[in-house]
Amino acid sequence: MQNKYDPKSIESKWQDMWERSGLFKAYADPEKEKYYLLEMFPYPSGNIHMGHVRNYTIGDVVARYKRMRGFNVLHPMGWDAFGMPAENAAIAHNSHPATWTYQNIDNMRSQLKRIGFSYDWGRELATCKPDYYRWEQWLFLKMYEKGLAYRKESFVNWCEPCQTVLANEQVEAGMCWRCGKPVRQKNLSQWFFKITDYAEDLLVHSDKLPGWPDKVTTMQKNWIGKSVGAEIEFLIDDPAGGRPQTISVFTTRQDTVFGATFMCLAPEHPLVLTLSRGTSEEASVQTFVERMSMQDRSAKTVEKFEKEGVFIGAHCINPLSGARLPIFTANFALMEYGTGAVMCVPAHDQRDFDFARKYGLDITVVVAADEQNLNGATMAEAYTGPGNMVNSGDFNGMDNAQAQEAIANYLEVNQIGKRTVSYRLRDWGISRQRYWGAPIPMVHCKICGIVPVAEADLPIVLPEDANLLEGGRSPLPGLEPFARTKCPKCGDHEARRETDTMDTFVESSWYFERYCSPHYHEGMFDKEAVDYWMPVDQYIGGVEHAILHLLYSRFYTRVLKDMGLVTYKEPFTCLLTQGMVCKETAVCPEHGFLLPEEVEHVDNGAVVCTRCEKAVTIGRVEKMSKSKKNVIDPNILLNKYGADTTRLFCLFAAPPERDLEWSEQGVEGGFRFLNRVWRFAA
Repeated sequence: MQNKYDPKSIESKWQDMWERSGLFKAYADPEKEKYYLLEMFPYPSGNIHMGHVRNYTIGDVVARYKRMRGFNVLHPMGWDAFGMPAENAAIAHNSHPATWTYQNIDNMRSQLKRIGFSYDWGRELATCKPDYYRWEQWLFLKMYEKGLAYRKESFVNWCEPCQTVLANEQVEAGMCWRCGKPVRQKNLSQWFFKITDYAEDLLVHSDKLPGWPDKVTTMQKNWIGKSVGAEIEFLIDDPAGGRPQTISVFTTRQDTVFGATFMCLAPEHPLVLTLSRGTSEEASVQTFVERMSMQDRSAKTVEKFEKEGVFIGAHCINPLSGARLPIFTANFALMEYGTGAVMCVPAHDQRDFDFARKYGLDITVVVAADEQNLNGATMAEAYTGPGNMVNSGDFNGMDNAQAQEAIANYLEVNQIGKRTVSYRLRDWGISRQRYWGAPIPMVHCKICGIVPVAEADLPIVLPEDANLLEGGRSPLPGLEPFARTKCPKCGDHEARRETDTMDTFVESSWYFERYCSPHYHEGMFDKEAVDYWMPVDQYIGGVEHAILHLLYSRFYTRVLKDMGLVTYKEPFTCLLTQGMVCKETAVCPEHGFLLPEEVEHVDNGAVVCTRCEKAVTIGRVEKMSKSKKNVIDPNILLNKYGADTTRLFCLFAAPPERDLEWSEQGVEGGFRFLNRVWRFAA
């Protein structure tokens, strides 16, 4: 045995042996207890970063430990290969997304192999391959048959720089989760998955995931956002005596209906422009609606805004008090909550109170404690506590909790409302107006309308001869050989394919099942293999996916179960959300953010830029990011210290669930430790 520790020769020797012997290949064996270990698969950006290294190192240790304990371990790897980042990068590099993606996959695969992770590479998959997404298209057709996939026109989140729609979950503080630019509202016809059909089940089972961090289940429960209350019909006051029309309002406080003195509609509500048309308020309403479409109006952000609105020139009738209420459109009314209409009770809701004071609207007290003598004209703030009913007709004197039930009964008996449950969760909009994604297997026919393609015609292959357009616009609508097709129903040759592609989160909602039989050609997966390996025993990935990928995967698995394709509801038994890898930033007054190798510590203790020798400002420790250049290239570590030192540092520098602060001294310490181990063994 050589005396000097030489990680390159040692690691390459054993890695070659592992690969030749097929040591990490997994086979279903009913005689052995299985263990499915999975890390969230990466987007093939071109290079592995330290966040990947930490995530995969944690998973690899668990996989190796379980093998040594006698478990039959499945530990696969693949590529989340569709989506906007690859398309944008390809445009920037004057390349094709397919070329760009497959080159990056080859590079990242070689990096992962060099680090020595114990993957079964025979199960490798890439979601951009037709043999993968054909089954996604097949399931789309099945969901369409069952009404779980549908198309409708609605206001959606539109990112202008990315030229595509975003799901609600992909908008962060009004910004696109990908490019960080403002998102606005736009009215488009889109495809949706009916995740709301599963809202209650997803919510209930959030408490039946003992292997998940409380933080993640709490985030999902809050996003689903269950509210119990009543839906009430307010008749629109129509002086012309036209056909009666109502506005449906959801409220959790039906005990306060008598105190409703005005109505607020979300700017996107279809009645806003309809009711204001032809009135003196029409121009101001249109201006307000347009301005609101350009603002972040997520629930979290709206709470911080000053409340504002405009009268739309119409009134409605309070169904219990008979009062005539002015209708406003307001920035705090959200289409994503309830019906998009708010019954405003300023005496008992602080937001409504502030709005009423601002616009000089009536305030009527309907709940008061015994010792109180509340007066709407003199109140300094809303009263939100319990009490007895006042100014509420036959319900006067009741405890307001009793009145909740009594008024709900009255609404139902008189057919002017009903008890109901509302969820913050909205159906998942999966249409993307981009090229690099799985085609949606539907056809638009002038004669037959929207028609699903025949299963025998799957996969609908994304054409790779498309020329990408500047600004990210999809070339598919103008690509006649693809877009023009025959109607599957009537045979008309002037039909058009659906040219939107699927959200890339659709691909990642079932890849863990496909790993069980990645080369199976008769269906989405081999049921026998899935029955053996699934669910995933330990899943590892970032907490940033709590509401996106993790919630969508739970929904998708329920759809598969209801179709008889799987026997379980939850795809992941245990979840570990590893901490981020962090490092301080370095900023040069001339060159901005600097890479670590562009920073030099000189003899007098100063820190300077290697490009201009000006003093560098060392900033706070933050998550490693390309934009701030506080990144460490794993290749540099592998060349200098080897894979084992790199992995050792990732494991020992911080507990898995905590953020890891990068330390060159920590890496050096790991290298010295392995040298001592080597000398001891030698």
